[in-house]
Amino acid sequence: MAIDPIVICLSRTGEGVAHDIATALGASVHGREGRVKRADAYFADALIHLRDLFAAGVPMVGVCASGILIRAVAPLLSDKHTEPPVVSVSDDGAVVVPLLGGHRGANRLAQQIAATLGSKAAITTAGDVAMGVALDEPPAGYRLANSEHAKPVMAAILSGAGVRQTGEPLFDLPEATDAKVTISVTEAPVKGDDSRLVYHPQRHVLGVGSARGADAQELWQLVCETLDQAGVAPGAVASINTLDLKADEPAMNALSQRLGAPLRLFSSGELAQEEKRLANPSEVVRAEVGCPGVAEAAALAAAGDQGALVVEKRKSANCTAALARAPELITTHAGRARGRLSVVGIGPGQSAWRTPEASRLIADADLLVGYGLYIDLLGPLAAGKPRHDFPLGGEEARCRHALEEAGKGKNVALICSGDAGIYAMGALVFELLDRTPEQGGVSDAAHRAEVICTPGVSALQAAAARAGAPLGHDFCAISLSDLLTPRADILRRLQAAAQGDFVIAFYNPVSKRRRTLLAEARDILLAHRPADTPVLLASNLGRKDENLRFRRLDALKVDEVDMLTVVLVGSSQSRLLKLGEGKRMYTPRGYAKRIDG
Repeated sequence: MAIDPIVICLSRTGEGVAHDIATALGASVHGREGRVKRADAYFADALIHLRDLFAAGVPMVGVCASGILIRAVAPLLSDKHTEPPVVSVSDDGAVVVPLLGGHRGANRLAQQIAATLGSKAAITTAGDVAMGVALDEPPAGYRLANSEHAKPVMAAILSGAGVRQTGEPLFDLPEATDAKVTISVTEAPVKGDDSRLVYHPQRHVLGVGSARGADAQELWQLVCETLDQAGVAPGAVASINTLDLKADEPAMNALSQRLGAPLRLFSSGELAQEEKRLANPSEVVRAEVGCPGVAEAAALAAAGDQGALVVEKRKSANCTAALARAPELITTHAGRARGRLSVVGIGPGQSAWRTPEASRLIADADLLVGYGLYIDLLGPLAAGKPRHDFPLGGEEARCRHALEEAGKGKNVALICSGDAGIYAMGALVFELLDRTPEQGGVSDAAHRAEVICTPGVSALQAAAARAGAPLGHDFCAISLSDLLTPRADILRRLQAAAQGDFVIAFYNPVSKRRRTLLAEARDILLAHRPADTPVLLASNLGRKDENLRFRRLDALKVDEVDMLTVVLVGSSQSRLLKLGEGKRMYTPRGYAKRIDG
């Protein structure tokens, strides 16, 4: 479980048990508002909150009825190999049931909770019940090479096939003289099948270097040759290690992904400390990057003081590789990770409109950066996470800070409302990366961080959905803020949109000091479309105080619009339809004409 579990408490009767579990696990308690006295974070709607955590990949321990957890996550179930553990605990702590993710940590979590509470873990997974082991969840420091064969092997064992273990004994299983199933623990590249599971102890680390822009296939080929020389399986490699200047090198990251091993980075100063242990120090390399070697030094730094080179530096035209071995299993990694900045759009506010990917990136993050209100809208998902709040008007400062923190190796989520790429921070992040140092750009380290953008529900989409279907035909969005866009440009775009008969979404329609552009926009549009053109004023979308108002274009008044309002103005073809539940606005695309024709 990469993400710490959350303990969910729904009632006061289970509060003591919830806190006992949280203390044992080092976890946070999320409690239902109005029903739980003491919690690290509170939520109003249990089903929505549980779904939000599950979609984010957060392991959950619910001190509540199993049915509540099942109903909450059932609509999201799709792939048991990726879904987080879900464990149910009765209010009195007497029963602990792993509901989902038995072989992804839930069984182990349930047993730990049961031991804490002095109760019983109701584990139903066949292998755990019959043998007390989960073959597809090896202990830390081991990797199962052929997980696709775990199911048939387990079936064979449960059917009475004897087991033989070769190498170090990994599981507490009786040995059979007529064994038909083999469990092999080896560093060598042994092939598994329906009768053999192969586990690799992770004691080896790769050190790699490359010229800028080296071919990923060239590095992969060199690494394969290095492992072949040592007789070591790829699955026995615990990490890929290199100089921090290579953090953004595509070949390095492709190698990490291909081997399923983390990329770890070291500064030139850290690598220079390995000089006395290098087999092939190079003054040429020292002059170029500040240390006498990269591949060997990175491998040794990752293997630790007691580690040793297994394969000295090998070279290809543009790459280098070396292999080192640690005396003990590697379960924690030296060096630092490549930083990542996730530019996240959280939608208008309510968690039900936040995408599962956005929730997962937020849950994964080490640090949240953004306008304080937007981080607050995350509710319990942000509880306990370090955060750096910035005020309105501090857009460049917050983006710069987020990039620089990612450059230090942190996993940062830059929180934006709506869609981060629509009138939000996405463009500014890339603008900062595009600037030269003389233009106020960011550091080289920030440039080497990974940048991920995830879509969100934009304000115009949310407003349109609430209205009906006003964006059914061509539309555009125009910001009426002249803070960053010259007023003349805004007026020119208004004229073009009016003449083109676009449905228009107005962002930033007014501010305390800026009150005239919306009125000018109304007058420009009235010269090109009917006075009764429908207009939607949508405020605080997705929040408790959401407010939707329909107006005629000629009756649009500036005083009923504020900065939290999205203004949707229909085209000449847009219509306002009266239905039983109220009014709906839509823009026909012309299907009726096609049918009539």
